Amino acid sequence: MFKNRALIFILITLMIDAIGIGIVFPIMPDLMDRVGADSAGEGAIWGGLLMAAYAGALFLCGPIVGSLSDAIGRRPILIAALIMLAVDYVVMALATSFWLLLLGRTLAGLAGATYITATAYIADISTPQEKAANFGLIGAAFGIGFVLGPAIGGIAAEISIAAPFWIAAGLSGTNALFGYFVLPESLNPEKRRPFGKRDLNSLKSIFDAFRLPGLAVPLICILVFEFANMVYPTLWAFWIREVFDWPTLYIGLSLAAYGLLLAFVQAGVMPVLIRWIGDFTTLRLGLLSALIGMIGFGFTGTLFALSFFLILAALSDLVPALLTAMASNKVEEDRQGVVQGVIAALSSIAAIFSPLVMTQLFQASVDETGLYFPGAPFLFSASLVLLMVPLALRLRGHAST
Repeated sequence: MFKNRALIFILITLMIDAIGIGIVFPIMPDLMDRVGADSAGEGAIWGGLLMAAYAGALFLCGPIVGSLSDAIGRRPILIAALIMLAVDYVVMALATSFWLLLLGRTLAGLAGATYITATAYIADISTPQEKAANFGLIGAAFGIGFVLGPAIGGIAAEISIAAPFWIAAGLSGTNALFGYFVLPESLNPEKRRPFGKRDLNSLKSIFDAFRLPGLAVPLICILVFEFANMVYPTLWAFWIREVFDWPTLYIGLSLAAYGLLLAFVQAGVMPVLIRWIGDFTTLRLGLLSALIGMIGFGFTGTLFALSFFLILAALSDLVPALLTAMASNKVEEDRQGVVQGVIAALSSIAAIFSPLVMTQLFQASVDETGLYFPGAPFLFSASLVLLMVPLALRLRGHAST
């Protein structure tokens, strides 16, 4: 009963987190206009800086947040992160300057959002055999949140540009209050470890994690795959507009369809596959789906092909959950937090640098003075996944089944 109640709370928390992220998407141009952007190009650059500030803060502080949760428990860190998110949304609702928005997103990154501690919490309450499926539920929660978030943001923005942020702040604050009264601690005091000066050095925490037995391979795979998979959130809208000339509404609907597919794969398909064929074979299926999907998007130009490869893109998201589970199974309970923090930091590295590479490659591939090939970034991502495959095949012994 405890595990089910705790798992439901964590998934609701992560869904609210995703709603808060997605709620900004449809109103970002208007938000940048409100804080003084002079053009769409300048607004896009400012929006990118907000994303980089969040990812950069998460990279620097993710391992610290994870280590703190190993020392004092998951519950207080999780509740504090929810409160910090609520503060971030209030700042964004009130901000009339770009610098206040930047401060708000940095605060959210410093808090490590909720993902790090929530994932460590799930690791605490899951057996090694349950971890992959339960981590898959994280993806399902995010998928649902990414469907609801843009819809809520678009509707609430009809009231005012600040309304979506007040809604997000209310959801985060209410969930923090709910967690304070009902969420039990998952990490027993005897399984905690002291927090020392070494834990304040995020880079050292990352290097130390790579030196732990059996952890380097899944961590490298996570970094490479997340870098490659960033091609979707970075370029989807631009690529769709370039190849299909769709209006904003259709682009939004395609993102909603992806979110629903992702939720179905993570919550419905993944547990069945793990039960039938095991973690490692499911990982190989996810990698194969990623390769075919990315290569397909590189060449496709029809609606039917787009729909087919979108399904494969959703199946490829089996990979991060499985790699996370394999990494989690290699460390003791008193290091789950720091490992999840390191994974979040590696994902942040991908979120900072991959968009820079992908957008430059896309710009070069649609430049009228060069070779016109808008699918080039997807093929580049496929090549990264292909290079990662031999390393991923070494993870057979890391699987729980």
